[in-house]
Amino acid sequence: MAFFIGILDGSDDVWGVRVPDVPRCNGGGATPEAAIQDAISALREMGHETRTVTPRDARTIITDPTTEFAPAAGESLVMLPFLAESGVLTRADISLDERHLAAIDEAANRRGVTRSAFLVSAAIDKIATGS
Repeated sequence: MAFFIGILDGSDDVWGVRVPDVPRCNGGGATPEAAIQDAISALREMGHETRTVTPRDARTIITDPTTEFAPAAGESLVMLPFLAESGVLTRADISLDERHLAAIDEAANRRGVTRSAFLVSAAIDKIATGS
């Protein structure tokens, strides 16, 4: 899994994250956490543009004058996980409790998606939130 560096800034109830390595990729929210989650979602949505980018390390971001990183103004760096799809499907057999499986199938049906799509979506959301 790759990580992009984001630059977090804001105060009170206005926060933003910009991703220097991916032009036009940013996130915002009422809290730092919400802005970070929004930036992670933006990275995922821009997957086709992001796949060809090699994320730079924090030192490179900090020392690149074009990023305009301003820690004295309260900006900080954040790590944004990026899970790009490879386009290659792989079968995986898993074992789980039958009641858990029934609950997963019920939730997937309510959303109109397959079991596999539901499990992948739930796993990626879990990875993205770090919980």
